[in-house]
Amino acid sequence: MAEQLSLFQAVTEAFAEAGELDNATLYRRVADRLGWAREQLEAREPVGRTGARHNTATRRVRWVQQTLKGMNLVERASRGVWRLTGEGRARLQLRQIRGGHVMLACSTDLGVALWADCRAGLPADGEPVVLALTSPPYPLRRPRAYGNVTETQWVDWLCTAIEPIVRRLAPGGSLVLNLGNDVFLPGSPARSLYRERLVLALAERFGLSLMDTMPWVNYAKPPGPTHWASIERVHLNTAWEPIYWFTNDPARVRADNRQVLEPHTERHRRLLAAGGERRDRAHADGAHCVRAGSSFSRLTEGRIPRNVRQMGHHCASQRAYKAAARAAGLPVHGAPFPLRLAEFYIRFLTVPGDLVVDPFAGSLTTALAAELLGRHWIATEVIWEYLAGGGLRLEGAPGFEWAEPFLQVA
Repeated sequence: MAEQLSLFQAVTEAFAEAGELDNATLYRRVADRLGWAREQLEAREPVGRTGARHNTATRRVRWVQQTLKGMNLVERASRGVWRLTGEGRARLQLRQIRGGHVMLACSTDLGVALWADCRAGLPADGEPVVLALTSPPYPLRRPRAYGNVTETQWVDWLCTAIEPIVRRLAPGGSLVLNLGNDVFLPGSPARSLYRERLVLALAERFGLSLMDTMPWVNYAKPPGPTHWASIERVHLNTAWEPIYWFTNDPARVRADNRQVLEPHTERHRRLLAAGGERRDRAHADGAHCVRAGSSFSRLTEGRIPRNVRQMGHHCASQRAYKAAARAAGLPVHGAPFPLRLAEFYIRFLTVPGDLVVDPFAGSLTTALAAELLGRHWIATEVIWEYLAGGGLRLEGAPGFEWAEPFLQVA
């Protein structure tokens, strides 16, 4: 795992265990977790234009500490002493699986949810993966409670994480990634090119082909990017995120838009009832022609969807999950996506009985969608609390069982 993610985890875990720490104790506990020599906490070196000598290790720890303060997760208790806020106690006291350990969380007749790092949770052999559908942690400037990798390290980190899945993709199988849009260069309103670098990396390292980039338009997103739009006034508020669709074999891609047809519009139905177009027309210098008596005269099963998905991130399923998790005393995942977004891609790119995988499963939205649509599924997630809350969404599924060792972690 990249250094910044490890540092963020080390600091948050230290606070989660103790609740309140003075700076010196925090430094020691972080050093112990990361394997730093104690001398690293004493060494000083020139920093910045003035060349003033500082300890860079403790400065990095304080940077994470200030990030947690900005997220309202820690607060100053007294001079040199910091403690978790109420929100911090709910969000930071998260239990994360370590190393290559894998533990079954829950299962149904169709799938399994694993408390595991995705690199360990999906073996190299087994049933071919027809669709990997996921939303990995974005490289945000302010990490979420579950941690984030830096923008410069993110592409390598994600490629390493999904390599076991890519190896198991069926011929014509798909990888669908929901990525963040508001990732900026440090101190600049210029957007990062991390998404473009990822597209090239997936093509060059794994031979994946980009089938489409589909905007997920979400007008319910909070206004942002706050600094560049609301303070500096050089950006517009963002209302979309990209969804990338890759395949390992475009000639055999397992996609069928007939599985996601939408109802015809009222205007189209009236046109069909009238026998179709009644006049000849040409558009775009003849590139698109409409012919009387033939165009729009044949009744079809539905209209082919556009490659733009417009919906809010809130949905009835997510609201029910959050209510159930909170009632069970569990923190809710901070970055869910709507159930029907997952259902759309599963219907479009798989058929019943296919295997769907989510390596960053969060609250098990992809798993639930696969379950409802009759697909086999495997979900991996490193945070115990998110799996425990997400599993509540599957309790009514045929064959559902909690794994007793997993429950005993509580």
